Amino acid sequence: MSDEANDDFSFEVLPKDRLKPKQEFDIPIVINTKVEQFIQYFQTTAKKPFSNWLARSERYIPFMRNLLKEGGLPEDLVYLALIESGFNPYAYSRAKASGPWQFIYLTGKRYGLMSNWWIDERRDPEKSTIAAAKYLKDLYDMFECWYLAAAGYNAGERKIVTAMKRYRTEDFWELTKYRYLKRETKDYVPQMIAAALIAKDPEKYGFFGIEYQEPLRYEKVKVPEVTDLRLIAQACEVTLDEIKELNPELSRWCTPPNFPDYEINIPFGKKELFSKNFGNLYSGERFQFKTHLVKKGDTFSNIARLYRVDLEPILEMNRLNKRSRLTIGMNLIIPLPKDQGMKPDRTAKKKSGGTDHGSKPVGTMTYTIKKGDTLWSIANETGVNLGALSRWNNLHPEKKLMPGDKLKIEMTKISDPPDGSREKKGGKK
Repeated sequence: MSDEANDDFSFEVLPKDRLKPKQEFDIPIVINTKVEQFIQYFQTTAKKPFSNWLARSERYIPFMRNLLKEGGLPEDLVYLALIESGFNPYAYSRAKASGPWQFIYLTGKRYGLMSNWWIDERRDPEKSTIAAAKYLKDLYDMFECWYLAAAGYNAGERKIVTAMKRYRTEDFWELTKYRYLKRETKDYVPQMIAAALIAKDPEKYGFFGIEYQEPLRYEKVKVPEVTDLRLIAQACEVTLDEIKELNPELSRWCTPPNFPDYEINIPFGKKELFSKNFGNLYSGERFQFKTHLVKKGDTFSNIARLYRVDLEPILEMNRLNKRSRLTIGMNLIIPLPKDQGMKPDRTAKKKSGGTDHGSKPVGTMTYTIKKGDTLWSIANETGVNLGALSRWNNLHPEKKLMPGDKLKIEMTKISDPPDGSREKKGGKK
């Protein structure tokens, strides 16, 4: 062995009767001391998180197995996702790898996964599994060995090719004897084997009473670009959290722009209800975007009033919060409902408690709160200002609403504004 031999990584090949597990696998399974070390690690030090991974696994394994099979791959490669993320769509590593299959940005892009401010398809369990299947197939075609393919998935194919050339071997276990590969890569295959063994027979390894989650089931519907997720939830008569949970790839409050027929997941069995309700709720509530150049004296509140939109979407759109500082010359993206047009309201008053010029009260309506409603969604649905809605009902904008409670909404009629009625804005940035 060369002087590059790794003294702290070794394994012992065990007797033949211990090499083959009783369970059926479609990937090669070798049980050696390194695999047994990880079995023990998962049974002891990492038992609590591994139990959580097992509980979550049944939510994703059934459809992930099918996708791997459709891609012509061994179904048991699904256990790579178990050690990569514990089947957590929101897993994010220090190396900026994201999603259940832990794609970094460039590899995800290579295999068709979009990742930007609006959306991160690396978090989409379905799309990322399809991408992982393609990547693993390419790796297997390159190495003709699932252990080397798995190592390549972890370290990158170039690293494995270099190691094979340097040590003149195509045996994964032989490569682990040397210092060139990082410990993470050397541990990757034995971890996968250990995780697969436990997952297929948890009670044998001391994992009792795992409360497995129900398998993920959903239907797909198409919605217009920049559709508020709250409207989708209302159309399905479910909570906003349920829609978000089925669509972890969505990073914002709405579907992304420039996707006029965006396909979104809704709870299984809700497609007919969605089709019935969505048209009435939607009512053309699409958005267009305008850029606002921040000037001296601008504040978030008066910018929102200027364009007659709520503050929250402006903050969300620009990755800001209420404590963020506005800088003169900064460009803000303003989301505007399409039926509002691009012309700002030049009658916006300086104080948040003021009434817009040209607005005349014409009556009051009562709104009954539904499950999943927020003040923001109600303001958006009824076309009133969030601040005004909060004021009329003496509620904080972020207060949790109770289904069945009533809200007062003052209806106004907009008359022509007087010329030159725009007031100077004040306040701190």
